[in-house]
Amino acid sequence: MSFVLESRRVARIMNDPVRSVFLPEELFDTIDWICEHCRARYSWILRSKQTKSTMPKKAKKKQVTPERLMQFGFAYAPPLIIGAAASNKVFDSLESEPKTVEQISKETGASERGLRAIMNALVGLELLKKDRHEKYSLTPESAAFLLSKKPGTLAGFFPMNINRLIPLWLKLDEIVRTGRPAESRNREQPGTAFFTELVENIIPMSYGGAQLLGNALKLAKVKNEVHVLDLAAGSGIWGIVLAQKSPHVRVTAIDWAGMIPTTKRITQKYGVGDRFKFVEGDLLKADFGSGYDVATLGHILHSEGEERSRRLLKKTFGALKSGGTIAIAEWLVNDDRTEPLPSLMFAVQMLVNTEKGDTFSFKEIKLWLEEAGFKKVRKLDAPGPSPLVLATKP
Repeated sequence: MSFVLESRRVARIMNDPVRSVFLPEELFDTIDWICEHCRARYSWILRSKQTKSTMPKKAKKKQVTPERLMQFGFAYAPPLIIGAAASNKVFDSLESEPKTVEQISKETGASERGLRAIMNALVGLELLKKDRHEKYSLTPESAAFLLSKKPGTLAGFFPMNINRLIPLWLKLDEIVRTGRPAESRNREQPGTAFFTELVENIIPMSYGGAQLLGNALKLAKVKNEVHVLDLAAGSGIWGIVLAQKSPHVRVTAIDWAGMIPTTKRITQKYGVGDRFKFVEGDLLKADFGSGYDVATLGHILHSEGEERSRRLLKKTFGALKSGGTIAIAEWLVNDDRTEPLPSLMFAVQMLVNTEKGDTFSFKEIKLWLEEAGFKKVRKLDAPGPSPLVLATKP
């Protein structure tokens, strides 16, 4: 399998969370591709079985080659290419109509040589299309998620990834040797500067899950006020989406003092800022209050680590009213920590960036919730890296 084909496969795997919010016609295109792929794979399997039946019993073992490792060796390339294209306004310049490299160069000021190289690579990554007149255009995926002015865009994520995440990963050999992170971003300093830039760029990762949670809670049908506790709110997207479901929803957002201005700005941008209350402080020190119907922890436990997570769940239990629901979004791994791959790699992200962060299994989180007093611990299938984990206070 070539590097380009492997990149396409990885792109499809890593973009499962965002495909869930595609328009119907885009989803149908994806389903068509899956069906065609399955038919081709099934035909290959049949041919393979027929061939095997006619082969001698002592067939030669498949030769091991370095091809897969070489593909890993170039795996750094796709995010850097996408980031360079976003920084040089390639996707934005193609929003109105298809254009040639020369036209985009005049519009953006980027070199023709540089643009041609990355844009051809983006064609291989299925993020651009090129016609016989050498004009490039957006694909449904890049049009949905890589235009800088679209809500929930990922255009800012890739440049940020290059500047904020990758440099620390380059120190991984030393981090593994010492067991200490390159920078403790789960602490208020320097974490505030990092998360202020990060949270708005990763809204698409949580938006679909928050929508599904709001539907599962039937918020659109409520008649009385529903009080939501949004812990380590960041962008506030979990509380924002729930507030959009009903005018009766009221949200208390808790985060570091330096993060609150960002949360306020984004809640106002989405038109629900007047229904938010903001509390500054560390999660284990801040006054949560009490009597909440819902508490959300959107991708928080992995950076807190086991000890702080268990304490946080107990504190959250005390803040909920009887019958209240806790909703946890996390990068879940299986009990043996052998899959899924994105969650296993995210555990390394926690090694690089936190002192005690990790990814956890549903079994582990269920145990912690039950120790805190919760009942009916369950999964809710949702767009994103993993199902949501829900539990109820008796």
